[in-house]
Amino acid sequence: MKKNLLSISFVISLALFGMSVMAQQTDSAGDQVLTVEGNLPIEQRGGEFTLFGKQGAVSLSDFRGKIVAIYFGYSQCPDVCPTNLSILTAAMKQMNPQERAHFQAIFISVDPGRDDPERLAKYTAFFHPEMIGISGAPADLNPVVAQYGAFYEIVSYSNSEMMYGIDHTSETYIVGKDGVLAAILSHATPRDQVLAAIRKELELEG
Repeated sequence: MKKNLLSISFVISLALFGMSVMAQQTDSAGDQVLTVEGNLPIEQRGGEFTLFGKQGAVSLSDFRGKIVAIYFGYSQCPDVCPTNLSILTAAMKQMNPQERAHFQAIFISVDPGRDDPERLAKYTAFFHPEMIGISGAPADLNPVVAQYGAFYEIVSYSNSEMMYGIDHTSETYIVGKDGVLAAILSHATPRDQVLAAIRKELELEG
């Protein structure tokens, strides 16, 4: 019943938003697969959103005038998330105080069922104390995933205590001071390139 309600919530929120694709099927192992992905050209990606963390509601517009790096993932991710968040943290540590004052890193969990605000706060603090972790119910979360052209796929395991796993986008999204998506960095982009992309938007290179 809980799984059915979750699926219904996904369908309604994505259909109303009108710019994402969802597919539900059964793989060869008999596991249920639920996919949420954006379907937008790059120039139409990004935009305002509001999700929730330990500090309450967090909107992209809260950081207008700052450069924002956004990463979609989940706290139980075994390797992809730690890799990219560690690189982002390394880039942050190379920033001078003026740069850090005009930058914000945001981790958006695509696993709200397990990643409550408290867990997200602890997870992001492990990487950097200034990183913010947020998520939301599917009706709030899925439109954000779609508008950034991101992706996640929930795979329910029929023979596992974990119950389900998540495949997801491994890109980092750089948003400019005006709130417009400025760059998309691929998985495991080196620290120096991440820092250069951020500094380009900060206009503080050199």
